Amino acid sequence: MKRIAVLTSGGDAPGMNAAVRAVVEQGIHHGLEVYGVYYGYRGLVEGDFRLLTLSDVHHNIRRGGTMLYSARYPEFKHKENQEKAISQLEKFGIDALVVIGGDGSFAGALSLSKLGFPAVGIPGTIDNDIPGTEYTIGFDSAVSVALDAIDKISDTAASHNRTFVVEVMGRHAGDIAIWAGVAAGADAIIIPEEEFLIEDVVRRTEAGRSAGKDYSLVVLAEGAMDVDNFVEQFQELAPDQSVRGVTLSHIQRGGTPTARDRVFATLMGARSVDLLIEGQKAIYLGVREEQLTVFDIVETLEKTEHHVRQDLFQLNQELTDRGN
Repeated sequence: MKRIAVLTSGGDAPGMNAAVRAVVEQGIHHGLEVYGVYYGYRGLVEGDFRLLTLSDVHHNIRRGGTMLYSARYPEFKHKENQEKAISQLEKFGIDALVVIGGDGSFAGALSLSKLGFPAVGIPGTIDNDIPGTEYTIGFDSAVSVALDAIDKISDTAASHNRTFVVEVMGRHAGDIAIWAGVAAGADAIIIPEEEFLIEDVVRRTEAGRSAGKDYSLVVLAEGAMDVDNFVEQFQELAPDQSVRGVTLSHIQRGGTPTARDRVFATLMGARSVDLLIEGQKAIYLGVREEQLTVFDIVETLEKTEHHVRQDLFQLNQELTDRGN
């Protein structure tokens, strides 16, 4: 093996740059040339490859976003584009590929693996929704940003005895909502994975007020319900409460990555190179019980579903049922 390539795809996530840095530095350590594929799968098909050096990456471990840029490219699902991508890789003499991204990015890596090209996946998405792994790069940073914003909103909520409904990101997964909600002491956490009644949410906020709370907080995952619609229905059921809705949006995807995201990104980036040198392919890295774990990309992605931490969700349900 002489050359490998690395790309980032889909939504950016804090820690992606740390993973790219580790891939490049570990590759150079083993005497490999490492190419960056710019603009994700679109760049892979178009041949936007550039040789990376230590000077390109050494300062990026602390930076959010992705130095390789990213682009949505749904056209990659077509086999003709997958074959074009492999042709470009072969044209540059690249022997294997590291893909950093979310479930859509992993689907692309899966397609390349099925066509016989060696690919290793690194989970990089704030949504934390990759099957198999308990943790994805960017999730910890996103939760930290969300919690910081919620804490500030809570100060204002308490000052005016208001109820705030804060919408966080996560697409179809409720992980950010659960972790940020538990950490913020939310009266209710609304996630796509669990059915809910707005009447029950109102009851929980009123129970909290009766127990002495001077404000109420609802953390809403974006995939569960539109925040404006939620606030409208909530206000109709609780006319005595002053209700406001806030959407945190893309602020959760940017900013300096946390230590946890940097460390796991570094571990995964370096290990991905080692695995490729060992001849591994059609795999991805993840975390199980705080340990780096290797998963079969075909077996896991096609037969496994992502699950949120139900124990944390249920704990919050129990606490708010007591009106605390």
